[in-house]
Amino acid sequence: MTRIAVIGAGITGITTAYALSRQGYEVTVFDRNRYAAMETSFANGGQLSASNAEVWNSWATVLKGIKWMFRKDAPLLMNPMPSWHKYSWMAEFVMNIPNYEKNTIATTRLAIEARKYLFAIAEEEKIDFDLERRGILHIYRSAKGYDHAARVNKLLAAGGLERNPVSASEIRNIEPALTGPLYGGFFTPSDSTGDIHKFTRDLADACLKRGVTIITNADVRQLNHGDDGVTVEWGEVTPEGEDAKTDKVRFDGIVICAGVVSRKFAAQLGDRVNIYPVKGYSITINLADRQSQEAAPWVSLLDDDAKIVTSRLGANRLRVAGTAEFNGENRDIRYDRIKPLIDWSTDLFPGMDTSNTVPWAGLRPMMPDMMPRVGPGKRSRVFYNTGHGHLGWTLSAATAEMVAGHIASALPAEDRAKPVFKIAAE
Repeated sequence: MTRIAVIGAGITGITTAYALSRQGYEVTVFDRNRYAAMETSFANGGQLSASNAEVWNSWATVLKGIKWMFRKDAPLLMNPMPSWHKYSWMAEFVMNIPNYEKNTIATTRLAIEARKYLFAIAEEEKIDFDLERRGILHIYRSAKGYDHAARVNKLLAAGGLERNPVSASEIRNIEPALTGPLYGGFFTPSDSTGDIHKFTRDLADACLKRGVTIITNADVRQLNHGDDGVTVEWGEVTPEGEDAKTDKVRFDGIVICAGVVSRKFAAQLGDRVNIYPVKGYSITINLADRQSQEAAPWVSLLDDDAKIVTSRLGANRLRVAGTAEFNGENRDIRYDRIKPLIDWSTDLFPGMDTSNTVPWAGLRPMMPDMMPRVGPGKRSRVFYNTGHGHLGWTLSAATAEMVAGHIASALPAEDRAKPVFKIAAE
């Protein structure tokens, strides 16, 4: 059989392994953690949100970033310490501002396609991941924010998404738990939410049943390209200072799905994949009593002014996430970045007890143009499915199918099954 290595066991790596296994490939996944989905796919905002497909490349984003630079509680925060990677990435980000409309429309289309595959996977593999298909509600407190959203709506519509304007009173009908003054909003009934960690772990189990090998605690040290394949040099993760045995395994092809580490692996394979780690934070509020459960929202929210999202994960949990921090590969959980999420939750849902709250921070792998890198590298047998930024959960099921298609064209599987998904109509 044609042997493919997948580097990374987050949502993109596991969906890629699943897509390849369905096509008849012998797949081996490597990950440095003990389990799948332990980094960026652990506790994100939970939204499967075509309505959040607007790319960030705009002068408005740049100006906000400058304005917020010295506010510790700002939605977007940049560490001003010099870094060639950071500043060169930002220069490319600015250079992609002319592509803002084109890339927003393309991302919208991809997000709509992705949810069809994700729902089909969940149905076929009987995955319970706290899916809520109640739509996503964008809320605005001012005419300025609402008017910008109306302009974005034209791009989302061009991408095929129905997102409807709603008044403040209509917002209360959609989500009665919301309190406080609101100007208006937009509602996307076709969007949904779910627990990315539960989905990825269960899909990893489904991959194992299909014959995929998942090697965890794997420190991948070097990738070497050759005309006849790619060699993965790896050893077990060991405490610092301890020697570890190195193993070498050759594969017919390789897919890099390694999140923020993809840039390093791409360089070893002769490619430039300019991913920067953009930190995001979340809290999971455990709703331990009936009052909190009734006070918490069920409809997913996106507060565009505060850049905060919510997702209800079953009766007993509410996920609240947001912020963007440019601070290198730093996973520290800062209280001054968590507190705005708690304060926002308390302000909008005062009847909800926030005393039992679990904080988390993860690194979004972002490309300067905000578009995922999907497809072949410069060298034969090398492929990428990475750089999804804040939309990895939303886009992964589609990009996995895309990269599997590229591999099937370049390296046909010897035992090609390729069962077809039954995709429900919108």
